[in-house]
Amino acid sequence: MPGRRVSSAGTEENAICCLITLIGMVFPRFALALVWLLNPSFINNAYPSIIVPILGLLFLPLTTLAYAFACTLEGGPWNGGGIIIILIGLLFDLGCLGGGASKRSKAK
Repeated sequence: MPGRRVSSAGTEENAICCLITLIGMVFPRFALALVWLLNPSFINNAYPSIIVPILGLLFLPLTTLAYAFACTLEGGPWNGGGIIIILIGLLFDLGCLGGGASKRSKAK
């Protein structure tokens, strides 16, 4: 419509979310630490103590991020969408761990 201006603030926000998602897929520990530093309430609202996210940072970073994201969904982490998101994160984490183990066994 003429005379109507569209704000570009939403596109900048979407671009940052997409960038963090891409970083999360390539460098999951870095993305978890980045999310924790930039928005601590995102992680703190999902986990009651600091121990679980620290263990998640070490062992299952994508699952930790997926659970924190699933906690923001309307039905919480234990509805259909939340469970799917957590399972996808877990499969990616297990795939990364299994892929590294198979490479080590083939190198011997």
